[in-house]
Amino acid sequence: MTLTKNNVRAIAMDLLVTIEKNQSYSNLLLNNVIEKNELSAVDVGLLTELTYGTLQRRMALDFFLKPFIKDNKKLANWIHHLLRLTLYQMVYLDRIPDRAAIYEAVEIAKNRGHKGIASLVNGVLRSIQREGLPSLSEVSDPIERLSLETSHPEWLVTRWVNQFGYEKTKEMCEINLTAPMQTARVNLTKISRDECAQILEEDGFTIEKSPIIPEAIRSLKGNLASTIAFKYGMLTIQDESSMLAAYALGAMEGEFVLDACAAPGGKSTHIAEKMQNTGEVISVDLHQHKVKLINDNARRLGLSNIKTNVSDSRLLQEKFKNESFHRILLDAPCSGLGVMRRKPDMKYTKVEQDLERLSSIQQNLLESVAPLLKKGGILVYSTCTVDKEENELTVKKFLENNPEFEGDFSFKNRMPEAVQPLITGYELQIFPQDFGSDGFYIAVLRKKV
Repeated sequence: MTLTKNNVRAIAMDLLVTIEKNQSYSNLLLNNVIEKNELSAVDVGLLTELTYGTLQRRMALDFFLKPFIKDNKKLANWIHHLLRLTLYQMVYLDRIPDRAAIYEAVEIAKNRGHKGIASLVNGVLRSIQREGLPSLSEVSDPIERLSLETSHPEWLVTRWVNQFGYEKTKEMCEINLTAPMQTARVNLTKISRDECAQILEEDGFTIEKSPIIPEAIRSLKGNLASTIAFKYGMLTIQDESSMLAAYALGAMEGEFVLDACAAPGGKSTHIAEKMQNTGEVISVDLHQHKVKLINDNARRLGLSNIKTNVSDSRLLQEKFKNESFHRILLDAPCSGLGVMRRKPDMKYTKVEQDLERLSSIQQNLLESVAPLLKKGGILVYSTCTVDKEENELTVKKFLENNPEFEGDFSFKNRMPEAVQPLITGYELQIFPQDFGSDGFYIAVLRKKV
């Protein structure tokens, strides 16, 4: 049975409550709910829009609601989420009439609470409809205003403005409010990009070839993970920015390569494909269930040159001799500030101290894997974040402490042409607004001979 739109809104409200209560990732919970309920494509679209949209705009919605809620602290949590959800529809969705959004909010309030709560919800929403919203232009401080307009915590906006300037920060905050595009990497060991695109288009998908990555495609319509092409290993779901790590590493056929923090295996399998299924890629992760994902992906893609290892990468010197590997990729644990479009709830759970703590972990990982690299070998450090402390400063500190390493300024030559103008020396910082992909950082280092 297909659920009604009213039920979809109730599900969206429950999702928002659960995400905040358990600090769960919205993308995982949403996928789980979609799988469990028999939702039509239209309802899936509405549920996704309501859940992500309300999360994305939470701080702005609270700013709009504040004058209309006299005793905010006494409101049950679900009521606050219901008001946000409904106001999101009223302010940001043109195709849903205010009267319909308000009516369904009142019905949910009746079912979830009692008549008094339904009256309160109706009263707040009717007052907003009648009196209009407070204006964000009244906020005089530009950083506070940008924080509220784009629902990014003020500490983060301040940090980014200090690091990258106001305009770049504004662009980044604004694009973080938009839905990400699904992209995939075609497995060139099995099929060409043109052939794969043709198969998908014949199945009803709208496909665009990536202007950034020669083996990548973009899905303008449809979920590529549900395709026969995916099932038979013709493609891997991966963001275009993430695909650049394998290019930066430049692994050659027959080499011995380490991917030190490898799960779920997107970069490992890309490296293995670029090596034409020769040599060996040692893919390491701390957790058994995550290593299983790497093995599953390698099997699906028909790659036999990946060997997995459940281990803490800080202890790999106990398993491998020094100077064992031709190339090492360390895609380090990070704050994930570059992927906030996919996980909008992340904005409200991170604190500045998290970034300082992660910088220390990243430094330890770099120091631990560095001795395993052969002289003349390449070490790529990457993160999916946009922050100088986790990125540039971490690498700078490593180079200061390890004079046997130097920046590899020649890596630009092996990168796709579209990203070359963004490379500075041995570093590449991709901002979400550069290509509409994830925010991503890459530093390429060489061990001196």
